[in-house]
Amino acid sequence: MIRDTVPAVESSMSVPRWRSLLFVPAHVPRFVEAAHERGADGVVLDLEDSVPQDQKGESRRQLSESVAKVGRKGASVLVRVNRGLRALAADLDAAVMEGVDALVLPKTESAEWVSEIANAVSDLERERNLAPGRIRFLAQIETPGALQRLAAIASAHPRMVAMALGPEDFSAAVGGAPEFDLLFVQFISKLDDVDIKTAFD
Repeated sequence: MIRDTVPAVESSMSVPRWRSLLFVPAHVPRFVEAAHERGADGVVLDLEDSVPQDQKGESRRQLSESVAKVGRKGASVLVRVNRGLRALAADLDAAVMEGVDALVLPKTESAEWVSEIANAVSDLERERNLAPGRIRFLAQIETPGALQRLAAIASAHPRMVAMALGPEDFSAAVGGAPEFDLLFVQFISKLDDVDIKTAFD
């Protein structure tokens, strides 16, 4: 059910400009400690594929401290959550906090999925007295089906500000190797059909 609304983006200046994103496994302290020195526009604390199942809980418990560490020099702080419902719920409970600028949504398949996550984030923001709508979304496109729904995903919710191709999973889904020609042709040619500026407005 789509029910959530958040304030629309007021101006293009409020939309993040991430030229570089550094993915950091949230369970590896030495990587978390050093991330702020790497000069990336944004640091993605990963709770998904790079974190072993038996270390996800501890990564969530340490997330508040990790967020403060990676953002200490002004980089945007993003958190990549898991796709499964139980893990996603635990990730959102841990990640919706002051200092987190965006969530990375892996294996995004539809606008409806984005809207459901937005509903949950809004509920948590209200419960925690956080500014409504401040946490944005970056969707990872990792299947051919999602590629066909780029425009709908991009315009699914005001929180959505960026999309990225997940090269390994996308290549596996189409039965190819994650090589430049395959990924460039598949993703960029599809973007030609999408009015990105309109979609993200």
